[in-house]
Amino acid sequence: LLEKMADVRLKEAALIVGVVAACYWNSLFCGFVFDDVSAILDNKDLHPSTPLKNLFQNDFWGTPMSEERSHKSYRPLTVLTFRLNYLFSELNAVSYHFLNLVFHVVVCVVFLKVCKLFLDNRSSVVASLLFAVHPIHTEAVTGVVGRAELLSSIFFLAAFLSYTKSKGPDNTIVWTPIAVTVFLVAVATLCKEQGITVVGICCVYEVFIAQGYTLPVLLDTGVQILRGKGSIPFSMLQTLLKLIVLMFSTLLLVVVRVQVIQSQLPVFTRFDNPAAVSPSPARQLTFNYLLPVNAWLLLNPSELCCDWTMGTIPLVESLLDVRNVATLTFFCFLGSLIVFSLRYPGDSSKTVLMALCLIVLPFIPASNLFFPVGFVVAERVLYVPSMGFCILVAHGWKKLSNISVLRKISWVCLAAVLFTHALKTLHRNWDWESEYTLFMSALKVNKNNAKLWNNVGHALENEKNFERALQFFIQATQVQPDDIGAHMNVGRTYKNLNKTKEAEESYMIAKSLMPQIIPGKKYAARVAPNHLNVYINLANLIRANESRLEEADQLYRQAISMRPDFKQAYISRGELLLKMNKPLKAKEAYLRALELDRTNADLWYNLAIVYIELKDPAEALKNFNRALELNPAHKLALFNSALLMQESGDARLRPEAKQRLLHYVKEEPQDANGYFNLGMLAMDDKKDTEAEAWMKKAIKLQPNFRSALFNLALLYSQTGKELMALPVLEDLLRYYPDHTKGLILKGDILMNQKKDIVGAKKCFEKILELDPNNVQGKHNLCVVYFEERDLIKAEKCLVETLALAPHEEYIQRHLNIVRSKIASLSATEQSSLPADGTAAAEEKKNSFQNLKEVKKEQKTTQTTVDNNKGHSENKKGTEKNNMDKETPKKSTKEIKDIEKKRVAALKRLEEIERILNGE
Repeated sequence: LLEKMADVRLKEAALIVGVVAACYWNSLFCGFVFDDVSAILDNKDLHPSTPLKNLFQNDFWGTPMSEERSHKSYRPLTVLTFRLNYLFSELNAVSYHFLNLVFHVVVCVVFLKVCKLFLDNRSSVVASLLFAVHPIHTEAVTGVVGRAELLSSIFFLAAFLSYTKSKGPDNTIVWTPIAVTVFLVAVATLCKEQGITVVGICCVYEVFIAQGYTLPVLLDTGVQILRGKGSIPFSMLQTLLKLIVLMFSTLLLVVVRVQVIQSQLPVFTRFDNPAAVSPSPARQLTFNYLLPVNAWLLLNPSELCCDWTMGTIPLVESLLDVRNVATLTFFCFLGSLIVFSLRYPGDSSKTVLMALCLIVLPFIPASNLFFPVGFVVAERVLYVPSMGFCILVAHGWKKLSNISVLRKISWVCLAAVLFTHALKTLHRNWDWESEYTLFMSALKVNKNNAKLWNNVGHALENEKNFERALQFFIQATQVQPDDIGAHMNVGRTYKNLNKTKEAEESYMIAKSLMPQIIPGKKYAARVAPNHLNVYINLANLIRANESRLEEADQLYRQAISMRPDFKQAYISRGELLLKMNKPLKAKEAYLRALELDRTNADLWYNLAIVYIELKDPAEALKNFNRALELNPAHKLALFNSALLMQESGDARLRPEAKQRLLHYVKEEPQDANGYFNLGMLAMDDKKDTEAEAWMKKAIKLQPNFRSALFNLALLYSQTGKELMALPVLEDLLRYYPDHTKGLILKGDILMNQKKDIVGAKKCFEKILELDPNNVQGKHNLCVVYFEERDLIKAEKCLVETLALAPHEEYIQRHLNIVRSKIASLSATEQSSLPADGTAAAEEKKNSFQNLKEVKKEQKTTQTTVDNNKGHSENKKGTEKNNMDKETPKKSTKEIKDIEKKRVAALKRLEEIERILNGE
């Protein structure tokens, strides 16, 4: 490439670099907007964890080419440059914009070299400068996804320059440049599809420039050959051979490209390109009218718009439409230029011919004339055609400047054009700063495009400004009443504003606009896949009402009947079936979704949740592990699989459970649940100091964390730090005054450690206020009465307690002791019955260990798309939040520990009874 640019002077290149930098420096301050969101932010192909082969299997947006929803835009080399950006700076937009700027500089310098083939040095610089500053290029340069145009253009121009070297001395063929050309064409095509059109430009160059033929000469030669009056000249045979090689190579590229898209054209809707689905003659008239519209944007780039879809340009439905005059004028002017360039020899006609080729041939794929595309007008596709336009302008300027009378005015006009274009470009770049600024600038140009109103609404919605967003969404429905996506946006925003009635009404309107299903016939209407989410969103809304779950299920089934491969419908239905307590049917739904996508970690995770509901923890753990194989950072799978391992009681699984929880807290450092469960694991392993640290971390993040507060107090009481447990229990009871276990533990510590009978009595009385039938609380209150020497009250209390638990032997035994004391009131020495002793008797039934509280939260997630833009609305799921749930299973070590405590408690009880009996 450097050799080809050898005759570009350094000062010329420096001038171009300076001009481009002056026009585009502010693009570095822009973010990711519009299509950048799908191509960069939402594209997993950029991540280093994604295999490189995926770049060659997916489209530009990261969607598998085999899927119907794929855009079929195959640009793996462009995506590869995005991936390199991500590798060095992840999602820092500055690096992406800077690389675009560099590529634009390269295109401008290579274009200067191309211009010098057909223009003098001064005119070439003029053409290159005009190309560098033209405002139509802001979408291609400042919009990150425009890199496809930039990269394709570099190899497009390089392929053409290579081909110009294929003519040797005496008109011989030099094959090496031709081979290089074919390779560069393939590379250009892998950057963007229009790269292949350079082959047509090479063919025109070979016939009319390199060989110097004109159309009359070719026609005359053809007539002579057909009449048998002559043979094909050797030079023409050589030209034909070169063209055959070029065309054959192109045909191979086309065949490969068709194989890549699996012979399927992308699916576009009438909202993307209304003329494409219009009847004749409106379709033909509109498509032809779009040609002068594009030409006018090159001539007068004063009103630029990022989106020209939907109602931006009304259909030309009649021959009497005045806009047909513009179409006719355009074709007359274009025809006169073609005739001039093909009919007459000379440098001027050759320059015009090559300029026309650069304008027309690269634009053909986007012209809608041969196959429909997903837009009406797109400024970025004018990037290469504008090269031909700039050559024409520079050539015309050269003609004018050579006339002495017009020399000065031509220079003044040129300076004015370059300066105003540069200012417009600089100002236009700021429009791309954010989505809000971009779409608001577009609305100034065109208020008849519902998509623009929707996109401004989305931008405001992302800022949580739902009230203002709603206004723009409603305006979109007024501009385009049949826009399904707009009504879905209105419904979603009403839902965000907690106006469920209005939300349901909007979703119902959107649903009514969907093509109706005809029973017995295959659903074949082509609608945007996102529009089918109206069924999902409506079902998600109404299933909040327990009485409408069947209705919601019907909506999911309706979506599935319309598209049996609608993965999201199976996912959402599985979630609903879990809520309806139908885990077997939920399992079927998730397995069907996995048939469609086995690489979705969320699906394996949700299937694990189903197996938990089916009481099959082993299978659940397998599915959690599968989810983590696909996504090692899947936070919910990390958390819930660790809990499952912890609850299994298998000590061998605890190290892995701990590692997963440590990974989880690394991913979610502000979630107190992770630290709490690390604390519980440490308690299970008798690592008291570590457990204390984790519990304190959880409480620091969530001061009212009920389970963490209680278990920290319990930990202190079990490790001889009862006085440290008291302030923790005070915090617990301040947040949760009715926490029974906390009251029991506090009362026990007050009696046995603080000897605060009054405080303990208040705790036990509070328990009985909350639950008059609480045996442990009532028994401990009886002990308080005994400590207060009120034996009659203690006897009555124990009688009542025994009535609540007639099979508890220790209560009967304590009642006998109290009665024997009453019978021997004459005794001078009376011993107290410590609460610790009676509590110890309680441990015969429920060990003190059973106070241990565990907050086991089963979390599940489903991504439910709730708008046509592709944003996920809310993560819905089945939450199992068993606050204060006692440990369901104990390890062997724990059981032995509990048994030791029970034996010790019974020994203390026997000792107390001996004292009470006066032995």
